This record gives sequence, structure tokens and C-alpha cells, in this order.
Amino acid sequence: MKPVRLVRGFLTVGGWTFGSRLLGFVRDMMIAAYLGSGPVAEAFLVSFSLPNMFRRFFAEGAFNMAFVPMFAKKLEAGDDPKGFAQDAFSGLSAVLILFTVLGTLAMPWLVWAMASGFHGDERFTLAVLYGRIGFSYILFISLVALLSGVLNAFGHFTEASLVPVLMNLMFIVAMWMADKAGWDMGLTLAWTVPVTGVAQFAFTWVSAQRLGFALWPGRPRMTPELKRLLIIAGPAVLAGGVVQVNLLVGRQVASFTEGAVAWLSYADRLYQLPLGVVGIAIGTVLLPVLSRHLRAGDMAASRDSFSRGAEFALFLTVPAAVALVVIATPLISVLYDRGAWRAEDTTATALALAAYGLGLPAFVLQKVLQPLFYAREDTRRPFYYAVFSMVTNAGFAIGMMPVMGFMAAALATTVSGWVMVAQLWWGARNMGEAAHPDARFWRRFWRIALASAVMGVQLWFTADALAPMLAAHGARWGALAILCGSGIAVYFGLGALIGAYGAGELRAMLRRKRG
Repeated sequence: MKPVRLVRGFLTVGGWTFGSRLLGFVRDMMIAAYLGSGPVAEAFLVSFSLPNMFRRFFAEGAFNMAFVPMFAKKLEAGDDPKGFAQDAFSGLSAVLILFTVLGTLAMPWLVWAMASGFHGDERFTLAVLYGRIGFSYILFISLVALLSGVLNAFGHFTEASLVPVLMNLMFIVAMWMADKAGWDMGLTLAWTVPVTGVAQFAFTWVSAQRLGFALWPGRPRMTPELKRLLIIAGPAVLAGGVVQVNLLVGRQVASFTEGAVAWLSYADRLYQLPLGVVGIAIGTVLLPVLSRHLRAGDMAASRDSFSRGAEFALFLTVPAAVALVVIATPLISVLYDRGAWRAEDTTATALALAAYGLGLPAFVLQKVLQPLFYAREDTRRPFYYAVFSMVTNAGFAIGMMPVMGFMAAALATTVSGWVMVAQLWWGARNMGEAAHPDARFWRRFWRIALASAVMGVQLWFTADALAPMLAAHGARWGALAILCGSGIAVYFGLGALIGAYGAGELRAMLRRKRG
């Protein structure tokens, strides 16, 4: 894939992911306005995180990192890709149906494992109820992940990227209807979870069916290809589990401070906006591209794809990280401060957002570095790295909890993220030319850092000058737009001046060409 087409793939996925993240942010703004950081909000956020946690464990870890390279290679070689996809679909369906039933029955234990600080109060009872209602979401959304892998291997990134947009739209409509009809908001949110799962699965299944991949649940067959998939996927599944253990530790730490689970969740939503746009786009597009280049033995194309992916990641995430740290309080205040929201919620959530912002480039760089391993079907070393990162996360969060309280959970996530990047970078050093960024990447790197630093200073002084407007309810949205717009103008203007990017390159990336 040529560099322009590769980055166009990033932009396609990133654009739809940006739309999804914006809608998800609107969803969370509505939850914050209706429920604040109270017990119903915390109970729903924990219950919704349960199927999402296991979805990443079962589907994203195993099938995005193991299924996609194998499927892409079979598709390239014409080696019965449909039969392979059908066997994987049947096997995953059988496991998920059993797990959904067991998880629903074991919900009190799962909630306790997620947030033992809830035990003995209203939050625990509500979380168990909401969890039982929505846990079947894992079945549908995990199968969506597999179908999305099929679509991505064909280069159909738009259909797979539309799925989360559909989910967030349904949540927004459900809350609006609940407010108008006087329904219980917590129960409305809980029941919306499985309904969105069914809708997302139906949409993705039809998209795959149009490509000739109408996959149906069936009796699993342990074929040689499926055995190889399981051997490759095993460490990837475990690595996904390690990541979820990190999140689990964070929620456990937060659950002992009333409101902290909600603060971390709301901060997470805001930092997930740039992380999702760039990280998911790169992870989705780069893995199948690298797999094809490596199969063809084209090291020059592999190196170019890796370098452009890393360059694109830093070009967008370094300034975003600076902004999340420097103007965290204005962002949280303007976006969330309404309805049941309190001033102390703003302060606590802004601190968490700044902590997450420090780790944003690390989380995106992981998405760039991991395909170097997974495209070679090497899932063991990333697993070992993830285990060490998990130990770092748990040690920091638990050890610093008496000193920092809930903030230990947010900072632990950032520290462990950078530890993971360091390990991946070191582990890739012997992979040959394809794993080493080219000269253009290094020329651009320091220019991106300089432009981001200057933008950070400008944002600091501009936020101070706009403080009265940012605090005034009638003017704060306009003030925030001026603040963010000025930062964007400074970064892109200075970046063009010192060569952090080329205006002609951006135009080429955005041009719609066929072929």
C-alpha cells in the first residue's frame, strides 16, 4: 500500500472513530448531567465496563492481533479464507455463549472483583442488576470484532468504523426518551446495552455478507488452521487479559473513594477521543498492511509503512497530550459542569485527565509497535512485556494509594504505558530494517515536539486571559472554542513553518483518488 493510501486508511478509520468518540462524549455528558458522580452513575459505569473488559480479552486481543494477519495472508494467497473465517466464527460463538451464561449467573462475584469498595452499599446492588441485564453484550460485540477483522482485511474500513457510531447514537436517543417519558435512567441505560449489541452485530454481519462472508454459528471444528490460530492467539488473549487487570486494579483503587469511579470514567472518555482517533486507526490499518508486505518480503515498504504510522501517531497525539495537561480544568468545567455535576467533580476529573494525558503518546505508540510483532505472528514477547507492565501498574497503584488516593490509579496507567513502549521498542531492535524509523521520521520528530511545546505555552496564557469567559455560563462554549482554535492555529502554523509536516503531503493524503 502506498504511503498516501496508507495514511488515507488512517484518516478514514480515524474520521469515523472521531465521530464515534464525539458521540460517546455527548453520551457521557448526558450521563454526567442526569446522574453526576452519584451511585447510579458509578453502578452503571462499572456494569458496562464488565462486558467491555471481557470483549477486549476474548475478541480484540486474540482476533485483531492473531486472526487478522492469518486471514489477510489466506486472502492474499486464495487459500480458503471463508472456511477459515467460518471455523473461527463458530469456535468463538460457542465459547462466548457459554461464558455469557456463566458470567450472568456469577455477576455478584464479578462486581466484587471489579469494585469491592461498592460492597455493602447501594452501588453494589445496582451494579449487579445492571450487569445481569447487559452482560450478553459481550456475545454480540465480540462477534462484531471478528467480522470487523474480515472487513478490514478487504480494506472496508468504513463499515467496521461505523459500528460504535451506531451504539452511541442509540444511547443518546434512549436517554432523551427516558427523560421525556420519565423512565428510570439507570434501567434505561442498562437495557440499552444489549439492544446496541444486537444492532451492531446485525449491521456488521450484513456488511460481511455483501462481501460473500455470511458467517453462521455452528459446531466448532478443531482444524489445523484453527489450532494454529489458538496457538498464536493464546499469548495475545493473555496479553489482553493483562491490560484488563491494569484497568481492574485502577477501578478497585477508585472504588474506595466515593465518586472516583465516575471521575476516572469521565476523564477516560475525554482522553479516549484522541487515543481512539489515532490509535484505533493505526492499529486497524497498519496490521494487515504490514502482514501483506512481510509476506511479500518487501522490507522497504514495511519500513515505510511503520515510519509513516509512527510519524502520523506523534503528529496528532503529542499536541493533544500537551493540551490535555495544560487546559484540563477548562475542558472538564465547560464540558461537564451542568445538572447534577459539582465543583469538586471538576477538580478531581481534571486531575485524572492530566494524568492520563501524560500517557497518551505511549498508548498510541503501542499501537504502532505491536503490529511489528503480530504481523510476524510473534505474540509471546508482547505478552511477557504486558505482564511486566501489569506488575508495574499494580505496584504503583496499590503502593501509592495511601499517598495519592484515587489519583494513584490514573498515574499508574500512564507509568505502565510508557514501560510497555520501552519494552516493545527494545524488543523490536533486532527485527531488521522494517522496525527502524527512517530519516524522515527523525527529522519530523523534534519539530513536532517543538511546535507542541510552543502551543502549550500559548494555551496556558490564553486560558488565563479567558478565565472570566470560561467561568461564565453564557460565554464559556465560545471561550473554549477560541482557546482550542488558537492552540490548533499555533500548532499547525508553526509546524508548517519549521517543517513538522508538509502542506502538500496533507493535501495528498486527503485527496480522494481511485486505484
